[in-house]
Amino acid sequence: MNAAHPTPASSSITLDTLPVRVVATIRNIRTATKDGAALKRRLMELGFVPGERVEVLRRVFAGSGPLAVRVGTSTFAMRTLESSLIEVVQA
Repeated sequence: MNAAHPTPASSSITLDTLPVRVVATIRNIRTATKDGAALKRRLMELGFVPGERVEVLRRVFAGSGPLAVRVGTSTFAMRTLESSLIEVVQA
């Protein structure tokens, strides 16, 4: 296996499934259905860009509610919809 190859896609997960207090690196931001480009752009404006480190700080309502997420030095509350669009690889 060549070390120059990136991590295989099978090892990436979405932010909504990342365990609490596990640091990961953003790999990609998927686009949702009809307003996908606008949502992707907004997430990137907030700092959710490929290569940035991210961490889920807390899950509300046993995983069915919003997440408290840290990206860089900022902390956000995110709905499952947004967090399911962010592909990450555990660091």
